[in-house]
Amino acid sequence: MEVLILLAVLFAALFIVVPLIEKSKMRISNEDAAKWAKWIWPLMGILLVAQLIRLMLGG
Repeated sequence: MEVLILLAVLFAALFIVVPLIEKSKMRISNEDAAKWAKWIWPLMGILLVAQLIRLMLGG
């Protein structure tokens, strides 16, 4: 039952947040998006290595 409540809250938040973001005037330029995107893959690699170490140490 808790899972259904959690899903309901997440979907409600989604239906509230998405229209607010679409109405906001804040826009990200292509240069800024590219600047952020170049950090995604290295950070994902670091996350995977950290999770592997955590798994190997029995965490």
